[in-house]
Amino acid sequence: MSQTCAPITIVGLGTGDEDQLTLGVWKKLQSVSSGQARLFLRTIDHPMVSLLTANQIPFQTFDSTYTAHGTFEQVYESIADQLLAAAGEQSEEIIYAVPGHPMVAEYTVQLLKERCGKQGISLNLLGGESFLDQAFLRFGFDPIEGFQLLDATRLNRYSLNPHLHTVIGQVYDTLTASDVKLTLMDVYPDDHHVVVGHSLGVSGQEEIVEVELHELDHLKGYGNLSLVWVPRSEEDSVHGRSFGRLHEIVQILRSPEGCPWDREQTHASLRKNLIEEAYEVLETIDEDDPDHMCEELGDLLLQVMLHAQMEEEIGTFTVYDVIATLNEKLIRRHPHVFGSNKAEDADEALMNWNAIKVEEKRKKGIDVSQQSVLDGVPRELPGLMKALKLQKKAATVGFDWSEAHEVLAKVEEELQELRQAMVSQESSAAREKLEELGDLLFSIVNLARFLKVDPEEAIAQTNRKFVKRFSYIEEQLRLRGKSFEQTDLSEMENYWQEAKKVTKLDT
Repeated sequence: MSQTCAPITIVGLGTGDEDQLTLGVWKKLQSVSSGQARLFLRTIDHPMVSLLTANQIPFQTFDSTYTAHGTFEQVYESIADQLLAAAGEQSEEIIYAVPGHPMVAEYTVQLLKERCGKQGISLNLLGGESFLDQAFLRFGFDPIEGFQLLDATRLNRYSLNPHLHTVIGQVYDTLTASDVKLTLMDVYPDDHHVVVGHSLGVSGQEEIVEVELHELDHLKGYGNLSLVWVPRSEEDSVHGRSFGRLHEIVQILRSPEGCPWDREQTHASLRKNLIEEAYEVLETIDEDDPDHMCEELGDLLLQVMLHAQMEEEIGTFTVYDVIATLNEKLIRRHPHVFGSNKAEDADEALMNWNAIKVEEKRKKGIDVSQQSVLDGVPRELPGLMKALKLQKKAATVGFDWSEAHEVLAKVEEELQELRQAMVSQESSAAREKLEELGDLLFSIVNLARFLKVDPEEAIAQTNRKFVKRFSYIEEQLRLRGKSFEQTDLSEMENYWQEAKKVTKLDT
């Protein structure tokens, strides 16, 4: 662009009532009639257009641009390009009129602000009444209480804060209103009350309707001048779904005014709870019970919250530091997702993960070459799980069997050694039986690995099967009015064989 480019002035047409149009903007619009300027409207769909027509003020609109492009971003880019081109082709001032205020929800204005300076074009802005002015007035809330303005086309649950009044603009049609409803329902109850405003401040056209959230897209009349207001809320039904509320509750429980039991807990006293709650979650997975899983995952999360709260109380870290650390780690260890690396399959993704872990250790000053291949296996893992992880780590450097039948032979060898220990009369027999039984279990885990079976899952399934069959025996005795003391082993064995048939039919 040359330095002889025409200046661009952006004016706000206000919310639609001509009585609300500022005097300065009106004078600027009138200059078009004298040939001093050329007027462009973003859209003809605005009540102020009738005033322009009545006063014979000529204008062009960009409505055809909306139909020529598939997304709003493309539309706004095209409008900015056309205005910049017009400024370079003529000497008279370019006036670009937008609904409301130029600096409120006008992406084309942001594009022009960014580009005019680079292309040597003078840019001026004249404010008009924003739709927010009418929203504050007509909805009747004070923004000092806490307020956020959100774009319906970019709405997501993470931008919603129930503690603030929320006004959602750009609700152009019923489809957009439906998207807004679904997003709000991630945070608010279905029957939460919201307010819809059409053409606020425009005489004869204004409509304000309060509805329950699930009815939001059932209303008619959505258009360029439609807003949705979600009043701020302190209701438990709303905040009960937020992470912040969970953090607050745990703080209260640990406070001097909170629960005496929670106050007394330490990392050590809660240690077993963390393990137990994790296993209860696993149980719900095995049961395929989503409702129970939801509850047990909450109990497990509570353990995390309590441990983090204890550290927050002494100033080391907070649960938000835990979250930040996790977020950073997930992004750092997934360069094939958040970066430029590639991973065609799960194995390649795992290789990336392990390589990054090694690099992280180096940055911490850890000499990886001096570490054992077996390092990194948690000390407190359950025995079968720990054996499996140790074997997998040893296998990465070639210390492994070649075929499953070799492992099976090892199982038989360990079983024979256990038999020998069982008949031993030496003083060390008890310790020898312990060691040989451990060796046998370790070799069975190795066999499970070659069979691609998780030993923990295998034993868990057998445990469940045992409980089910033993419960059958108990039920049969109850039906016959008998106790275990009145029953011999052969009778119980008969019921056990029946249970095997019944459980096989169930599966």
